[in-house]
Amino acid sequence: MKKSDFSFELPERLIARQPLPNRAESRLMVLNRKAGTRRHHVVRDLPALLPEGSLLVFNNSRVRKARLPAIDRGTGARTEFLLLHRLNETTWRALVRRAKRRRTGSRYDFTDGVSGEITGGAGEFRHIAFDRPIDDVWLDVHGRVPLPPYLGREDGADDSERYQTVYAERGNALRSAAAPTAGLHFSGELLAELAQKGFETVFITLHVGLGTFLPVRTEHIEDHAMHEESYTITGPAAERIEQAKAERRNITAIGTTSVRTLESAWENGALKRGDGTTSLFMYPGHAFRVTETLFTNFHTPESTLLMLVSAFAGREFIMESYGEAVREGYRFFSYGDAMLIQ
Repeated sequence: MKKSDFSFELPERLIARQPLPNRAESRLMVLNRKAGTRRHHVVRDLPALLPEGSLLVFNNSRVRKARLPAIDRGTGARTEFLLLHRLNETTWRALVRRAKRRRTGSRYDFTDGVSGEITGGAGEFRHIAFDRPIDDVWLDVHGRVPLPPYLGREDGADDSERYQTVYAERGNALRSAAAPTAGLHFSGELLAELAQKGFETVFITLHVGLGTFLPVRTEHIEDHAMHEESYTITGPAAERIEQAKAERRNITAIGTTSVRTLESAWENGALKRGDGTTSLFMYPGHAFRVTETLFTNFHTPESTLLMLVSAFAGREFIMESYGEAVREGYRFFSYGDAMLIQ
């Protein structure tokens, strides 16, 4: 199967560059996989659309302010590092613009008088050793929200709150380099209404990284290698998901990252507890073992996320639905509208 099989034309005007004031006011396209039908709602309708007794699985990872603008001491050129993983107290693995130019020994100046030196790396990754410890406390003050480049703007004050789910876990030792964006549609009021109407919610954690947002660069998608991402499933969360499965209740994954975690951790009829990693790549032909309903955003052309959704609902049905979304003026990508696939 070719990458071009997942391409579509999207007018620039349909890229949602700003979030809506109210999280639950986004439009919601509801797909019925068996009937091949589409209906149009808004996210606040979700409690009336889900099967009775559904269990909703959310990814509660917290977004790190992972973007660090920098100035090359040698050339004076501006660049930017996206911090992905802390290797030790002072050294991080990072994604960097124009990586071929960022050679070992190059030094950079950052905000707050911090400097750093590239100590290694390969491909688009570099290891950057700072002259002092850099942690999430420092990044919360001096880092920038890792908005996707396609938004075409710098982050503003509102993004610190809006590019974060309302249920993001503050205690996570690891954080994400991008938001689990399906969860951005859920307000405290919507979560309370879901609970009032008897829907059970459970939280798992997948720290969003390159496995989620790195583009497919191979012509044939089967040749694409996913990068590993870390996840955590607590014992109580696993028990509740397994119980719902045993009771044949609907399991609704909120976002593709929740799907990847569930499908990666399911083994011999149960979920693996504790910490794990996944490089699972789901594209048409994949058999889903846990997820029965998927709530997700509209994804970028030729992305692994669009391929996952196509695996869940069928490529032709999804591409037809994306075509209808364009015709109907749906807003796309991280701050855009949503889709419920049943």
